[in-house]
This record gives sequence, C-alpha cells and structure tokens, in this order.
Amino acid sequence: MSTPTRSGGRQRLLALTPLTLLPLVLAGCGTGSPSSTGAGATTSAPATQEAATEQAASTPRLAVTHDGGVTVLDATTLEQVGEAELPGYLRLNAAGDGRHVAVSSTGGFRLLDTGTWAEPHGDHDHYWTTDPALTDVTYAATEPGHVVVHEGRTTFFDDGTGKFTTVDAADVADPAAQRLDLQTPAAHHGVAVQLTDGAVVVSEGTPDARTGIRVLDADGTEVSRNDQCPGVHGEAVAADEALVIGCKDGVLVHTGGLDGTTTKVQAPTEYGRIGNQAGDEDSPFVLGDYKSDGAAAAAETLERPTRVSIIDTRDASLRLVDLPASYTFRSLARGEDGEGLVLGTDGSLHVIDPASATVVRSVPIVAPWEEPEEWQEPRPAVRVHDGTAYVTEPATREVHAVDIATGEVFATTTLSAVPDELAVATGEAPHQHGEHEHETASA
Repeated sequence: MSTPTRSGGRQRLLALTPLTLLPLVLAGCGTGSPSSTGAGATTSAPATQEAATEQAASTPRLAVTHDGGVTVLDATTLEQVGEAELPGYLRLNAAGDGRHVAVSSTGGFRLLDTGTWAEPHGDHDHYWTTDPALTDVTYAATEPGHVVVHEGRTTFFDDGTGKFTTVDAADVADPAAQRLDLQTPAAHHGVAVQLTDGAVVVSEGTPDARTGIRVLDADGTEVSRNDQCPGVHGEAVAADEALVIGCKDGVLVHTGGLDGTTTKVQAPTEYGRIGNQAGDEDSPFVLGDYKSDGAAAAAETLERPTRVSIIDTRDASLRLVDLPASYTFRSLARGEDGEGLVLGTDGSLHVIDPASATVVRSVPIVAPWEEPEEWQEPRPAVRVHDGTAYVTEPATREVHAVDIATGEVFATTTLSAVPDELAVATGEAPHQHGEHEHETASA
C-alpha cells in the first residue's frame, strides 16, 4: 500500500474561463428552448424548435462510426435516423448530456447532435427528438484522446499537448459555459477525471513513458501523487467514488477524493497490463482486461488475452477470470445489475459475476472472429444501455441489439458501411454533479 506524498504549494495549473469553441451551429436541427435543470444549470438545447417532435418517453439513439462518417440509429429499432460525413479515422464517445456524442477527428472533439434529449420540468421531464446533425462545436485538440464523463462533468484530454478541459455535462454544447482548463507538465497519452469534491485525478507522463497519477485541488494545485504505475492507461469509477487507474503491472485505486489515499494493487504476474476498464458506480468491482505476455509487449506484437481482471475497490484486491476465448479493448462492458460483460472472439457475450469472479453464462451473438493486427481496424464492439447490449459485426456490416437478461437478439440492422466504434445517447437529462453517471472509452 502507498499513501500520497503531500506537496502543497506547487505551481497552480488551473484557469476558470468561458468555454472557447468554434461557433455553435446546429444545422438543420430544430430544438426546444433551454429549461432549468436546477442549481442554475440549463439544458444545451438551442432556442428554436422548428422540427422537434415530443415523445412519450426518452428515445435513446446509437451512433456508429465507419469509414467516411457516423451513422445514427434508433437504439430500440435500429432504424437509421441520420448520417454525418467526416473524413479520416474517427473515434466516438458519449459527451455526457444524453444528447451529443464527441467525434474525435481533425482539429479536436467535434460534437454530433444525435437529435434526442429531455427537458426537465419541475418533477418530470419532457422528451424530444429531431433529425441528427453535425454541429460546429469543437473542443480543440491536436491529438484528441480520452473523454471521461463522471458525476455530471465531462473531461476532454489532448494527447498532443497534455491539455485537458472539464465542463458541466449539461452545458457541453454551450459555447458560453464555464470550464476548467488544465495543463500537464508534458504531453502524453493521458486521462483525467474530476471527482465530486473538486479533486482532479490526472495521469503523469511524457511521450516516452507514463509513470503514475497526480491529484489536484480546486485551484489546480498538486496535493498528492503516486509514481507506482508504469504505462498508466484508462480509468473507471466504482461505488463510493473509488477510482481505478490501469498500469502495466496492476492498477492504482484512489479513494477519498482530495484528501484520500492511492493504493497500488500489484498484478499476480511480473507483466500484468490492465489498460482498459469498465466500472459501475453502484458496484465496488471494476472489470479490467489483462495481458501477461511481456515478451509480446516488448516486441510490440499482438497478444490475444484469455483472462480478465476483477478489482475489488473495498480491499484493493485483484482476481483473474479465465475465459473460453480471447477478446479486445472494445469487448468490455457492464450490465444493468453490475455484471461484467466480455465479448469474446468465439462470438459470445460472456457474463461474469464479479463477486465470485466466475463466468455464469455465455450468450452467442455473432460469428467467431479474430482480432486484427492493427488496433484501428474494425472488430466487434459492445456498448450497453438500459439492459440492452449493442454489438457490432463488421464482417456482415451488422449491428445487433441484445436483451442481456434473456440473451434474445431482438433487433438487427445492416449498414451500408463497416461499423467500427459505438456510443449511446440516452435521450435523458444529464445527472448533476453528485449524482451517478460514468462513461469512458479506451484503447
């Protein structure tokens, strides 16, 4: 176990400024007037509502990247409702407001309005839909990396500069929103998350080596650090706001926020990389990948792991679970009841009970597949919302919707292009800081 080294009085890195973005343009996107969400917050809906349709309930939508753009589907029927053209290799993350997704492309994180949202009205919400549209709202980044949504705050990390920006999720598409702009000492492939007490936990590293994390206070002053995490990558939040950060030889578990402690959890093998995690903020367990072939890592060759890790944040312990097949970084998810989900190369969704660290059932969904050599090449991916797992099948250009409880594939659609990454827009109002919400994507 390690405790943080106190280092008060270091240089302050924080700037609290209005959000500086490209002009907000929602072309062809009719929406409703902003409504109060409490504590002075407003929804990100613009002031016109020419083409909006009120719905009886929230209407989740699914964004899917492919070569040349993003396709938006109705998440219940998988009917296509919109298309946005963008060049280059695109990455995708939920933006945190239930409406927009962040598309990592040239120039930064560009927001795509999926055309579904909620407007709080007293003790109830009104739900609206309209045509999806690519906006001109961009969080500038030379190398857009991780996007983390936690407790009503969204953080964008620029790997090319080491800068990162945190903003209220409800205001993510508002150019006038207040933001926290911070700068790491050196650019690196990093990740950052803001906790409910204002603490910001951020990775530490350089382009050549990532070594650990730092904890900053609300003024951007470093208050603690831990350098026992070589190759730091990815994060997930568990119950009681326990934060798990992946390393090449285990994980770090940070608890207690600003005045908390950071504990190193050592991997059971000399090389034990946990670089991608899936958390559930009602569960003390975090699901992680697990790679143990140090020779493959040194040679920069592909390892096809067949074990995953379960981290218990209550006692900072780690257990491994054997699977009947390998998987990739797009294979991890969590179910509605906190169960671990792993999409295997055998085509099945393997359901794990994290408390016992055992596979309890396997649900066949897609045909068996093999992980491609290059990480940018499409491979089956899984995202979860409200008891449904959405699974891509690049070989057939299909997207499937699966009832996790029954294993029933209740909807399938075939796209005109090969699907790659997924993100869900819930169509629900974002949680305020202090309520539960957490989404992240890693690679």
